[in-house]
Amino acid sequence: MMSPSPEDSLDSVVRHATDNGVSWITLNRPAALNALTPDQRERLISLLDGASADPAVRAVVLTATGKGFCAGADLRGPSANGRPGGTANGQRGERIPGDVARLVQAGAQRLIAAVLDCEKPVIAAVNGTAAGLGAHLALACDLVLAAESATFIEVFIRRGLVPDGGGAYLLPRLTGPQRAKELMFFGDALPAAAAERLGLVNRVVPDAELAAAARSWAERLATGPTRAIALTKALVNASLESGRAASFAAEATAQEINMSTADADEGIRAFTERRSPAYRGR
Repeated sequence: MMSPSPEDSLDSVVRHATDNGVSWITLNRPAALNALTPDQRERLISLLDGASADPAVRAVVLTATGKGFCAGADLRGPSANGRPGGTANGQRGERIPGDVARLVQAGAQRLIAAVLDCEKPVIAAVNGTAAGLGAHLALACDLVLAAESATFIEVFIRRGLVPDGGGAYLLPRLTGPQRAKELMFFGDALPAAAAERLGLVNRVVPDAELAAAARSWAERLATGPTRAIALTKALVNASLESGRAASFAAEATAQEINMSTADADEGIRAFTERRSPAYRGR
């Protein structure tokens, strides 16, 4: 059985539990379609950073309860996630030039960076609507599973806003620039099956099978060579901005680092002994 984290009593709207080497992070504000408040965002960042540092965690699953995966930032609060907000009485407060940029950098962008930089593989199990920052939160994950009822929406244009949370960075790398512009310019809802065809989603499964599919993938990753997976993730992410020479140099360095791990020794030994390897994540 999954054992709850002690932190759950402090923040039940972002549940956390660890089971069989998998850190399960569950957004739990279904009535708000799991729109993120700044406090929730900071808890997510903390849990992802903690997963990187915890040798007992070897994979992460990010999912949610209810009909929404994440409806983006909670715009009801003042300057939520760095977007134009207001004061508590709904009036627009005075902003100094640079305020919004700093808030976006310190808020939504930090969250997406925490997913991209997490040293453990992160699976998004998208159970429902993923809109705005919520869509980018899913797309930043290493693998994306989606329920058949899930939808992805680049909702920013509907609010007269520019995409944030790394959207203009993530989306073109997954779909190409023309498709990314189509999604961002029109803000139409993209069903899960269409998202899979565009390469935004690895696999679409029946709603009732989403949790089991996420568990299967996560537990498989959790029994793998954790440091080799982390280095592979870093190489792939960096390759999108690197030339061939830089990518080849990074690959050689990653090989040098990985060959010092116990799991690399175990993998080679298991191959020569014709048995399945028993990786320990070290």
